[in-house]
Amino acid sequence: MADGALAAASEASMQNVYPMPPLSGVEADVLLRKATEPPYSGKYLGNHAAGTYICRQCGMPLYRADDKFESGCGWPSFDQEIPGAVRRVPDADGRRVEIVCANCGGHLGHVFEGEGFTQKNTRHCVNSLSMSFATAGSPEEKAALARAAEVAQVAQAGHNAQPSSVGQPGQSGQPAAAQPCSGEAIVAGGCFWGVEEAFRRLPGVCDAVSGYTGGHTANPSYEDVSRGDTGHAEAVRVRFDPSRISYEQILRRFFEIHDPTQLDRQGPDFGEQYRSAVFYRDAAQKATAEKLTARLRELGYDVVTQIAPAGPFYEAEAYHQDFARRTGRGACHMSVPRFSQRADGSPVE
Repeated sequence: MADGALAAASEASMQNVYPMPPLSGVEADVLLRKATEPPYSGKYLGNHAAGTYICRQCGMPLYRADDKFESGCGWPSFDQEIPGAVRRVPDADGRRVEIVCANCGGHLGHVFEGEGFTQKNTRHCVNSLSMSFATAGSPEEKAALARAAEVAQVAQAGHNAQPSSVGQPGQSGQPAAAQPCSGEAIVAGGCFWGVEEAFRRLPGVCDAVSGYTGGHTANPSYEDVSRGDTGHAEAVRVRFDPSRISYEQILRRFFEIHDPTQLDRQGPDFGEQYRSAVFYRDAAQKATAEKLTARLRELGYDVVTQIAPAGPFYEAEAYHQDFARRTGRGACHMSVPRFSQRADGSPVE
């Protein structure tokens, strides 16, 4: 499928997932393709009603009307978001900070600090086309707040389900080999949403958690890692049942769902945080990673995957966990049978 057709199909599927009407062309331009509506044209610029502004794409609450103020910039302005509703990422222009819906990733606008408009000293400059407005007490507002509460509850339940003794032999009173989910692999292959989703569907995998590892900053946030100066990679920690699937099978899958020949990038995502890497926990895991990368090179692949000892793994924020299943987005890692297909496309005999 051509890139344009693939993008169109992806956008169509995204719009069908959410409890919101389909996006219009101009709404899709802003939310999906990061366009900007003309200044002073947005329908919410002069709106002063009480209520909640919600994401036009996924219906999750973004801003409270009480936090809206007049800045004279030509777009709706807010001095704070609803906690956890908005994510900050470096803009493609290298200067500004983009803001996106933390649930679906839809483009909202940009955030600026230090301008002194309000005591909070922050201005979220948001496209009206990125939002819908739910009047205070309306069924729409109640439904949006209920969706947010449900997502938070699911994320918290998933976090609480993580055992504290993963990979720690003897802490449960029995050897690690007797524990069904005692295997652990940590890999990095670009955006962790897609990597996590690919492993969640693999038989024998108990769970997959998105996080950050391989860097020099303690307890990094997504914004820290996105700057590209912490040394961390977006990574996934995979817990698996060794009686059903082996570490080698995990790594074989890993090398098929991302491109190990791309240095410090993966597809459209550039930066050290998107590097290809295997973080091994012992000599056996290291040997397996080296064996598989050597095999791929024999088949003609110029593998650049980093093989490094595992260090601290920091779980990513709750809104990143299980992202693809929750939102219908992020499952972007396509499988390529690299161990049965040479780099030139010929089959392996």
